[in-house]
Amino acid sequence: MDNAARTPARCERAKFWRQPEFGNLELLRATYITHAFCRHIHEAYTIGVIEQGVEKFTYQGEMHFAPAGTVVIVNPGEVHTGSAGVENGWTYRVLYPDVSLLQQAAAEAFVGRQVMPYFPQAVIDDRQLAQQILQLHQSLETSPSQLEKDTRWLGTLVKLIQRHAGDRPTLKQIGKQDKPIARIRSYLEANYTENISLEKLAAIANLSPFYLLRTFRDRVGMPPYEYLTQVRVAKAKRLLSRGYAIAQVAQQTGFADQSHLTRQFKRFVGVTPGKYSKPVG
Repeated sequence: MDNAARTPARCERAKFWRQPEFGNLELLRATYITHAFCRHIHEAYTIGVIEQGVEKFTYQGEMHFAPAGTVVIVNPGEVHTGSAGVENGWTYRVLYPDVSLLQQAAAEAFVGRQVMPYFPQAVIDDRQLAQQILQLHQSLETSPSQLEKDTRWLGTLVKLIQRHAGDRPTLKQIGKQDKPIARIRSYLEANYTENISLEKLAAIANLSPFYLLRTFRDRVGMPPYEYLTQVRVAKAKRLLSRGYAIAQVAQQTGFADQSHLTRQFKRFVGVTPGKYSKPVG
């Protein structure tokens, strides 16, 4: 029984889900060892990052091997397979965005982008991009912040297109936009308990979402979701110093729960809320 419990097939696992707010985006997180995908086609893009092991797959008449740390891209409508490239199999995270989502991102960010982005490389060795895709995938699975998910989503698609599309597009130029950015900062400071979306901020600023992200980061030094978290942490510090319970503080400052407050609080302050509020002496 113990040997049977350790067979490779029992080590395989997969999670599949959808994100309605991103055009019903399909996502997969999986470890495969003996499983092999038959020849198949996706109407959407396949954008994956290999976390462990090696995936091998046929695509455009060739056999490809994707080791850990690489990005896998399959263009829509292309026949491909998928199986383990090493004995231990492979672990990966995959997004399947609709063509319209990449076209929208390209139209917002680049000069004269009308055509569907096409990626000539099936396996991309770009560790920075791989890390960004991984963080995006993780945030779509676990983050309670819509603004963080929106920001990572748009930023990742734009970087993918800018670095690896067949024709390298030119980013649109940005201006100072001091007044719109000031409006955004004021809105975040006044509405920090809300789960704010990037679309909402773009409407307030009267700017496109990606233009807003670039301009905000340029003027403030961080993306809007990090600024919002900083505002929430500052509010939490005031309440903790007055003796409020940590769970109550989390509820009153826009955090999903106490653990969410604790993680973010330590990132900014260097200690947990419990240690921050503990009396000295």
